[in-house]
Amino acid sequence: MSKSDELTFPVDGQLLMVLPRAGASIHNPDVQLPILRSDPDGYYLEMRVEANTFDPTEVAVTRRMPLENLSTDEWEELKAQYAKLDFRDCVDQGISKGLEKIHDRKIQRLFMALLTFLNPRQVSIVLYLYKQAAQQRTGATVSFRSNDLLESLGYTRTKDGGFASKLRSQLNRDLVALHRTELVFAQSLRKGNNVGAKVTIKSILRIKDFEIDNVPRDFDLAKAADYTYELADAYTVSLEFFDGPGRTGDYVLLANDIDITQKLGGNTKNDYKTKLLVYLASRMKWDTPQDGQYLVISKQYLFKNLDLLGSNSSRNNQIFWRTVDELKQEGYILGAQELPGKKKAVNIQFQVNFEKLRSHQ
Repeated sequence: MSKSDELTFPVDGQLLMVLPRAGASIHNPDVQLPILRSDPDGYYLEMRVEANTFDPTEVAVTRRMPLENLSTDEWEELKAQYAKLDFRDCVDQGISKGLEKIHDRKIQRLFMALLTFLNPRQVSIVLYLYKQAAQQRTGATVSFRSNDLLESLGYTRTKDGGFASKLRSQLNRDLVALHRTELVFAQSLRKGNNVGAKVTIKSILRIKDFEIDNVPRDFDLAKAADYTYELADAYTVSLEFFDGPGRTGDYVLLANDIDITQKLGGNTKNDYKTKLLVYLASRMKWDTPQDGQYLVISKQYLFKNLDLLGSNSSRNNQIFWRTVDELKQEGYILGAQELPGKKKAVNIQFQVNFEKLRSHQ
């Protein structure tokens, strides 16, 4: 094992390839209106991110939440509540505003989980779990203490040594959302002279078990996510995307000192640094870096994946280059410059630091 490998941890290559698309926000022009769907296998709440035919990295991904153990009456009630969802308000005025007419807390939280799925905070949680998988050497199974994860996310402990109930509740909802929500995507599959498709259905993780330190405490995983403000003290999860060094060897190495702390008082949707880092890691799998180090990416696609979709181009540019500077300071990027293209199309050439961000397959 090289010194570089000792300072890094592997994240599954297939996961990174779909992560930016699977986490596309409701502002992304490729995101479709959430729908309710029923088939012989059950009921689903789902949202689709359409493909872009001009770029193979922009695959179609459906994120769906199976709605288990629903009675016919509950299904009808869910449809009635769904009719109150104002998707236009979610886009224009914020998700909370678009959901305010839905008064059932469980249904409101289900929509919130789907609409904000794989936001930068949840991505940071996923990266933490892959780092733990490398340290624990237990394959795809990872065990962790909730307080350790909250501390790694940069949250401040209260005087009694714990964390605020709002933070604890949010972590359980994030974990349950990652557990419940399935990703459905297709990859082309060649069989002889025919080109077919292999459809994959996976959750990011599955919660295998959880622990409560105080036995008399009544804790229900789903109830806590849907109604209350609770968190288990420890969890064991299985990483469903896990083809690291011990399996297919298709992975990207990220630096152990990766910063996953959440900015105090900041909104997770404004965490552009995590978005850009994950997008660059995904392009390491889609593209073959030129001369081993250089990635050339359309500025249009970069802005779309960073959620820089407003009409204020000056502001968008400022945020983008500030974010590039942050990743340069952390050593992931050695340099970046604009390359003019045809018909005013602009590409950005990144020089990636392979000591901190490296593809392997």
